[in-house]
Amino acid sequence: MPEALWISFAFALGLLVKGVGLPPLVGYLAAGFLLSGLSDVTGMDIGPTEILGHIAHVGVLLLLFTVGLKLKLRSIISPEVIGGSLLHFAITCGVFTPGLYLLMELPWSTALLLAIALSFSSTVLAAKVLESKRELRAFHGRVAIGILIMQDLIALVVMSLAGGETPSQWALIVFGLPLLRPLLFRLLDASGHDELLVLLGLLLALVLGGYGFESIGLSSELGALVFGAMLASHPRAQELSKSLWSVKEVFLVGFFLQIGIGGLPDSQALTFAIVAMLVLPLKGLLFFFLLLAFRLRARSGFLSSLALTNYSEFGLIVASIALPEWLVPLAISVSLSFVLSAPLNRFAHNLYERFAPALSQFESQKHHPDEQPLSLGSARVLIMGMGRTGTAAYDWIAPKAEELIGLDSDPAKADEHRKAGRHVVFADAEDASFWHGLHMPEVHSVILALGDIEGKLIAARMLRKLGFRGYIVAHTMYEDEARQIREAGANDAYLTMNETGVALASHIIGRDSGQAG
Repeated sequence: MPEALWISFAFALGLLVKGVGLPPLVGYLAAGFLLSGLSDVTGMDIGPTEILGHIAHVGVLLLLFTVGLKLKLRSIISPEVIGGSLLHFAITCGVFTPGLYLLMELPWSTALLLAIALSFSSTVLAAKVLESKRELRAFHGRVAIGILIMQDLIALVVMSLAGGETPSQWALIVFGLPLLRPLLFRLLDASGHDELLVLLGLLLALVLGGYGFESIGLSSELGALVFGAMLASHPRAQELSKSLWSVKEVFLVGFFLQIGIGGLPDSQALTFAIVAMLVLPLKGLLFFFLLLAFRLRARSGFLSSLALTNYSEFGLIVASIALPEWLVPLAISVSLSFVLSAPLNRFAHNLYERFAPALSQFESQKHHPDEQPLSLGSARVLIMGMGRTGTAAYDWIAPKAEELIGLDSDPAKADEHRKAGRHVVFADAEDASFWHGLHMPEVHSVILALGDIEGKLIAARMLRKLGFRGYIVAHTMYEDEARQIREAGANDAYLTMNETGVALASHIIGRDSGQAG
């Protein structure tokens, strides 16, 4: 039974590589290659099978859907994303195409398609790595994901032209999808917190996003990403993402297994893959210098570039349509780039700290607006996270004549608060560069009203690391999380439901006192 072997090998190799500090996905790739070799030696029919292909596809769609849930499109549409992606694509194709034509004596059309396939970076791997480090919302994470979305759109155009297919006339319906957002918000509100919430996520990612876009001649991956992004501004988007976490992780294993099980390479394929790996650093360097040209700091440019220094599964899709004879060499190139990129990204911050003096010399003197050091001026109370809880705290403190400031990781939400008269600025507590440039000389108290436990833990630790000795308070739903927040440096962490009960009781006592008077 091939399914039993898939699970056994994936678990064993995933556990092994995790034990040596590598991401489990490297083990899943190795498991696929081992299964392919086992199939050749024993003659067993291990795969790849249609079932594994479906599992892999579902995993990719769910990953892209959850990525979309954390994206704010306003922050993606920017010069560094659009300009960086288009310039990188043009320069890569302009250099790789004649190189492949001359060195490998390929026809111009084949050389161009191979150059296009190698120009893309892996959406799956980059999103996986950034998500695991909780850096999707960090500035460099948003830049990397934005560039990947642009590359995916380019890949869709290439596949349509190479395959001789164009989207149907019904594809114009996509421009009307924003009109469905109120309905989707109501469905999310009505789905509760249990299995219906998971089913709603599957419906949107696989049925409406995946099958729906595919049926009108568009990419199912793009559809899953779009439907996720449409819900990104909903207050429960994070909860939906968490509810799909385990489901997504299990199915995504199939994607990495499928790459390896596809077959062992011959000598020609290995030679091509080795050459592709030798030029891979040039791909990262080009991204780095292009992003610096758009005024990014060296740190953000380095971290974004490192996340993009790999080859893409979209290259395999392009090859399957236009260059089927090159599918195996490209698959090996993609796999090896994953093996190299995953551990490098794991130590990305350490690598930058080591090479920072040399890399910072290439910075522009003018920096991107999102990367300017943040000074809180004369503010004495800082509220991190301006959702319902943070807003309520702000509005209660504001009349008390304390100078206060709110921070939120959603630029659109920060704009809404400013229009409402609140002093709120954009900042992401999970972005290490924010802490490096933070100046808060007058702050004596901090309220952690961030939506997730990791953000609160990071904020508490970083505040203490910066030498802040004032009062830090947070709220959470669970006692074990409250303990973790205190251990991270907060003075107090209150249970949300307990505090709600106290607040309700205070209204009764206040009412009774008023009646007695």
